Amino acid sequence: MAGTTPVRVGIMGFGQIGRQLYALATRTPEIEIVAVADIGDPEILLYLLRSEDCEPERFTLESNFLVCEGQRTRMMAMDLPREVPWDVFGVDIVIDATGKYRERHYMEDHLDNGARRVLLRSLPADHIDRIVQPGINDGAIERADRMLSAGSATTSALALLLHILGASFDIACASATTVHAYTSDQALQDYAGSDYRRSRSAAKNIIPNSHDAERWIGDILPAFGGRVMTAALNVPIHEGCLLDTNLVFADSAVDAEAVNEAMRAAAPGLPGLVAVAEDPIVSSDVIGNPHSLLFDAQGTIKAGDTIVKTLGWYETLGHAARLLDVVRLYAVLDAAEVA
Repeated sequence: MAGTTPVRVGIMGFGQIGRQLYALATRTPEIEIVAVADIGDPEILLYLLRSEDCEPERFTLESNFLVCEGQRTRMMAMDLPREVPWDVFGVDIVIDATGKYRERHYMEDHLDNGARRVLLRSLPADHIDRIVQPGINDGAIERADRMLSAGSATTSALALLLHILGASFDIACASATTVHAYTSDQALQDYAGSDYRRSRSAAKNIIPNSHDAERWIGDILPAFGGRVMTAALNVPIHEGCLLDTNLVFADSAVDAEAVNEAMRAAAPGLPGLVAVAEDPIVSSDVIGNPHSLLFDAQGTIKAGDTIVKTLGWYETLGHAARLLDVVRLYAVLDAAEVA
């Protein structure tokens, strides 16, 4: 995309992923973050952004603009998609990083307000134009796509694992549990919320949770539709997640080493997306890793005749990087059409 006009991006929600998106984009000349909508105080949002970056002095606030190395981003205190005037900023694509506005009607609000496309950082609540997973189905995108999702960090890790192993082996079914860092919508002390278990303290409990990946994995990998079950355990750590997957193979000859070799062979063909860890790593070792899946070769175990357990690590930074990958994919597609 060298020499082309930067794609103009708006971000709704300046939580952890929103801030990671912004920080990554400021190091990417082909992407310009032109506006951010969040109800937080801009001074506090700047403070959080600086606290997470290795070069905090890069970021300043000038009136209502977040400034970084010549890039000026308008900060807007707005809470709902229908409130944000994306047309004023000439936004090509909005990344809804809130995790809240997953329904089609909210996505339509973004489009009605001038965005050409809207990209969810989470799985959708309704069927949309496309769930895009770089490295798997990115070749199928179309210029007519308007409502998009990049899945979730967990979905990406699982989809890449199944995509790689499904190309080498016949997998009958799979069950995956994400051992997930607690999230910003969980209370640190017991607090009555809309869900019984998630009303308990995130700081002192392992909290069983559901996960929507099983509903949508067939949209990304049609061969696995209806053959994958997913669940989540939210645990008292603030970063770093583990995907614990049990795979049932049709061939009893598939063992742990065969699975590891398949992952080692495939990883170089998916640069930036998948890597293989040979060392005995733990959750803190994945912090700052931009891959969607860091496969743990020491964690692979065969159980019985046909089941192999695998472990894979990931964190939100990898998902933020994939969101920007999706932005680039559509920018390239649009530029090719114009040419």
